[in-house]
Amino acid sequence: MTEITVGALQLAFSNDIDANIARVSEMVREAAARGAQVVLPPELFEGEYFCRVEDEGLFANAKPTGEHKAVLAMQKLAAELRIHIPTSFFEADGPHYYNSLAMIGPDGKVAGVYRKSHIPDGPGYEEKFYFRPGNTGFKVWDGPEAAGRAKLGVGVCWDQWYPETARAMMLMGAEVLFYPTAIGSEPHDDSLDTARLWRRAMVGHAVSNVVPVVAANRVGTEHGQTFYGTSFITDERGDILAELDREEEGVITATLDLDRVKRHRAAFGFFRDRRPELYGRLVQDI
Repeated sequence: MTEITVGALQLAFSNDIDANIARVSEMVREAAARGAQVVLPPELFEGEYFCRVEDEGLFANAKPTGEHKAVLAMQKLAAELRIHIPTSFFEADGPHYYNSLAMIGPDGKVAGVYRKSHIPDGPGYEEKFYFRPGNTGFKVWDGPEAAGRAKLGVGVCWDQWYPETARAMMLMGAEVLFYPTAIGSEPHDDSLDTARLWRRAMVGHAVSNVVPVVAANRVGTEHGQTFYGTSFITDERGDILAELDREEEGVITATLDLDRVKRHRAAFGFFRDRRPELYGRLVQDI
């Protein structure tokens, strides 16, 4: 039996990057103490979710991968704990800026960087002002050695709504899908609560791809925008294994039997019965 233990963090953030890193580090240690081999913090945990407004001064917070405080701190921590930490950060690359994720391995090295593919733009989530659409394509990485190098697929926030993202990573060999997130209230519509939609979308990916899903969101209110947490881990059936509520800070973990997942995926036949020759319309921008 090949098992992997995964963890997700949920917490509130301030604009003090050092305090945020310290709090995330504390919770990563807690997850690792529970046996987690891969620990997922929320999206852009370096500070408050700044994309609610368009402010050119905030571009100064972006740093190259090798210079970003959050990445450097998680590299050191991953090496100490011998775990994987998918680390979301605001990346500067010459004149370009990305919403990126560094996959940090148990050797403390960055195995690669994924740049968020789908960039939202709307009230309270004005990311297109800050981020160039990712140019890395979707990525998967080798996971823990003890889990047979199980492939880890990671999408970032808005990516989590797209079935194409999940399916592409599955076709690349992903065995667990991870989604770091920053999502909450909708400033343009007080009556719209997307929390249940958010979860249903990812549970749908779990079911239609027969794959476990790990989602980490933030909580707290930032300048009138309230983030609704509800981070969770689901198995390949879409059944919730661990979850947090809309307000609490905390750590969740779950142990996944990847051999069982593989059997279930084969038995369902979703990948056996695919008809790629019929899907051309999906890649036509018309």
